[in-house]
Amino acid sequence: MAAAPVWSVDPRTGNPREQVAVEATAEEVDRAVRSAHAVRDALADRTVRAAFLRTAADLLTEAGEHVIEAADAETALGPARLTGELARTTAQLRAFAEVVDEGAFLDIHIDHADTTRTPPWPDLRRYKIPLGVVAVYAASNFPLAFSVPGGDTASALAAGCPVVVKAHPDHPATSELCASVLRRAAAKVGLPEDVLILVHGFEAGVELIKHPLVAAAGFTGSIRGGRALFDAAAARPAPIPFHGELGSLNPVVVTEAAAAERGEQIGAGLAGSMTLGAGQFCTKPGFVLAPAGETGDRLLKALTDAVSDSEAAVMLDHRMRDAFVAGVRERAELPDVDAPVTPGAGGDHTVSAGFLTVPAELLATEGPHDALLEECFGPVTVVARYACEDEITAVLSRLPGNLTATLQIATEGADADAPGLLAALTPLAGRVLVNGWPTGVAVAPAQHHGGPYPATTSTSTSVGATAIERWLRPVSYQTTPEALLPPELREDNPLGLPRRVDGRRA
Repeated sequence: MAAAPVWSVDPRTGNPREQVAVEATAEEVDRAVRSAHAVRDALADRTVRAAFLRTAADLLTEAGEHVIEAADAETALGPARLTGELARTTAQLRAFAEVVDEGAFLDIHIDHADTTRTPPWPDLRRYKIPLGVVAVYAASNFPLAFSVPGGDTASALAAGCPVVVKAHPDHPATSELCASVLRRAAAKVGLPEDVLILVHGFEAGVELIKHPLVAAAGFTGSIRGGRALFDAAAARPAPIPFHGELGSLNPVVVTEAAAAERGEQIGAGLAGSMTLGAGQFCTKPGFVLAPAGETGDRLLKALTDAVSDSEAAVMLDHRMRDAFVAGVRERAELPDVDAPVTPGAGGDHTVSAGFLTVPAELLATEGPHDALLEECFGPVTVVARYACEDEITAVLSRLPGNLTATLQIATEGADADAPGLLAALTPLAGRVLVNGWPTGVAVAPAQHHGGPYPATTSTSTSVGATAIERWLRPVSYQTTPEALLPPELREDNPLGLPRRVDGRRA
């Protein structure tokens, strides 16, 4: 049987552009993983790893015009958005090079033997080592920053793990181009190109998660697809860590005082955030609790005006477009649900933004409106109008885990509702915002991009310096002769690494 072709498709028309690859067979996936595993020791030198990451960033920048052109042709995200995403992607690579250079991620602890303790301590030396081959499942909505050259790949390579990427079918040509750049960067610093390998195809993704030499996986995508892979990772004879980002509603709570003070500003800000990138950000605010009455009405008027002015947009592919149209239709037909601006099909290949409203009391208990508490991928949000704080807390208690949760409070003077609502939102998300909007995730050391299930399948972050921790495991050496210790753990610290000795920072 001939291998299935992989086509690049124009989402603006739905027409195929070009065949860029063929789907990998089980045998080809096996060869890819074994090839990556065979070169894992080449990544042991931290200096070379850091140089690789910086070189990859440089070469991506040099190829920027071609990368952006390819990505726009396959995603319709536009040159402006993709230019920013490419800058973010190269910044991630350089940031992880700095993490590698510093060496704190190794988390080195040395405890000397101490016979005065009860029981006595032996000499113990602990640090972290790479897990092995990492499988990365590329995202649809970020063809660069969460795909082949994205954060999962950058952090895994920084940890010293070779990577096999399963390309997303929405941007296969971009994936091929980026993979070739990263492989060229590897060769340029003297590494084997197979420290990064690209495969295509649904079945290839299934084979990848089952391969015995794959040591961990990173995924960004749907709850259904991510849960299937998560279960497969756990069902292996030797289960492996699966760091999946699956779905998020990203609730927003607007206090009465905030709506009274700046309802028009909040409504306009909400419109900008929920329509950004055709509503295809994983951090899109998809559910809002706003007050009933006059103050909430002013917020909704501003939201209506801003959303009405938004233009029809192309989604990443026609399957997502059809799911969005069907999803908003199903929700809009529920009893007591209104659509001040009706979301749906904007044309044969586009969608129009909109929002739905519903009394919050209908969501406080299980019932037919529960679909409104589920993510709908695309430019739509649900505004639940509450009459009292008890309704807010009742609805929040029913929400699943999220990447973000946002609280809009009054900026002048104290907002009496703020402390209790902030406490109610904190258990729901990995990032809690006050008087901001969740779209936009800074690549910073203090960032946490993750959250309780189903937002993610682990407690780790996929953005920021600590994302590297997903691909490492600790090991301790006890009473080991100096000559046998790895250089990182030797007494004289020949590599000059940060570490804690006998409980104190050295």
